[in-house]
Amino acid sequence: MQALLADAGLADQVAVSSAGTGGWHAGTAADERTLEVLAAHGYDGTDHIARQFDPSWFDDLDLIVAMDDDNLRSLRRMAPPWALDRIVLLRSFDPAASPDDLEVPDPYYEGQAGFEHVFAMIEVACRGLLEFVRDQLG
Repeated sequence: MQALLADAGLADQVAVSSAGTGGWHAGTAADERTLEVLAAHGYDGTDHIARQFDPSWFDDLDLIVAMDDDNLRSLRRMAPPWALDRIVLLRSFDPAASPDDLEVPDPYYEGQAGFEHVFAMIEVACRGLLEFVRDQLG
């Protein structure tokens, strides 16, 4: 998403960060397979370090994007009532995604092909998210 925003000339207007809803991988780098897929598509994920979402961030975030229903539910449990409408699934920005299938699956046990598939899903959804952001910025 950061690369898409930079390419669109919006990097100075939109901040993007990443965090998980649990602390299982906090402090660790991205999975090697993720890094390989990113590099194959021209992205560098080597500086990424996992961290856990902090509920105090709701005060500063305009949009919180979840990858799957479990994370969506976790974020909604953490959220103050006024922030609930800021939490969305990433694939809701994919115009071709079925409303009944908006989750990004975890590719961990799916081998390299699973990581490629998930990358493609995320990239398409991020392009839709970019259009949403452009509309919001006017």
